[in-house]
Amino acid sequence: MTVVTTPSSSASPTPRQVWIRTRGLLLAVLVLVAAGVALAATHSGDRHGRLDPRSADRYGSRAVAELLKDRGVSVRVVTTLQDATSAAGPDTTLLVAAPNLLTPVQQNKLRTATTDAAGRTVLIAAGPPSVGTLAPGVRAESSAPVTTRAPRCSLDAARRAGDVETGGFRYASDSLDTLACYPADGLPSLLLLRQPAAGDTVLLGSPDILYNDRLDNQGNASLTLQLLGSHPHLVWYLPSLADSHAASSGGNNDGGAGDESAGGESSFLGLIPSGWLWGTLQLTIAAVLAAVWRARRLGPVIAERLPVAIRASESTEGRARLHRKTNARDRAAASLRHASRTRIAPLVGVSPRDAHSPVTLLPAVSARLSTTDSGLRELIFGPAPSDDAALVLLADQLDSLEREVRTS
Repeated sequence: MTVVTTPSSSASPTPRQVWIRTRGLLLAVLVLVAAGVALAATHSGDRHGRLDPRSADRYGSRAVAELLKDRGVSVRVVTTLQDATSAAGPDTTLLVAAPNLLTPVQQNKLRTATTDAAGRTVLIAAGPPSVGTLAPGVRAESSAPVTTRAPRCSLDAARRAGDVETGGFRYASDSLDTLACYPADGLPSLLLLRQPAAGDTVLLGSPDILYNDRLDNQGNASLTLQLLGSHPHLVWYLPSLADSHAASSGGNNDGGAGDESAGGESSFLGLIPSGWLWGTLQLTIAAVLAAVWRARRLGPVIAERLPVAIRASESTEGRARLHRKTNARDRAAASLRHASRTRIAPLVGVSPRDAHSPVTLLPAVSARLSTTDSGLRELIFGPAPSDDAALVLLADQLDSLEREVRTS
């Protein structure tokens, strides 16, 4: 039996065929990346440097810092809890830009440091996650829209500033020495908590009066400068990711390992906006519905007559490409062997019913070729090829076997 090895044309795709198959996917990925970059560039300008006294963007606070420096107040920006607590003192105002990002461990440390320092602490938009620890006895209620409001209190800084743009969180306190200003729906959006032995704490429901683009509206600048310029030094604390990691891994001064682990567990989820979680859920539901829609079955396949005649070579090559695309070498080999056995059986005197029986077909072929059936069994009834080259070799060997049977 002669074995002939020839290169395959249908099983090995050309570079052009690979490009045609993948260009749609590559184009979709390119469009997605371009859209993401454009969207990020569009929104990054407005949100860059939010409440950062070094940023001149619309949501930055550089204008406030420069005005305070002109009035003789030193402004220091810190991004770690250790720097913030070490800088607190009786002649210092500590501004916490995002108290809700602090973990419970960080909040306890910050509260202890500010109480011992007896200075002023300004909490910007402190909500339920932080206000109970940083300002004991104070509750944060639902937020109100930011709009121009009158002071309606006896605080000198508020009376001199007049109407300002306030809103956001509203605060309520029980039996505390407080000054409540700029009420919104009956509750103040600015609350001054006076503690003679531990300094005072200012809770501002919204950061809008600190933004560069709103500082010159109404009495925003006057109120901001008075609240932040009451002491000669201002420490501007911007919580950062490195700060959160250091707090969760650096130990707990209170001696509670449980609080530290709780802070570490909540730090990551606290950085994910709720909108992303809901968006991910919606995309998952949409993907499931699309899969159900695409996988639905409307009944058995119906055989229809083709409107045009297709060449046998084109049909064979198309089926070969389908097998190649799905790596179905086992099905392709089984189809080749089945067809060869069907054609060989009549030539060696075996009925079509026994054409696929090794017990009947192999002895008949061996007698016709005067050879043993050890090699024939592996060729006609053997396992599936391990790769494409073995599949091509199998097809060539089956063709050679048929020719030898016909000519013998």
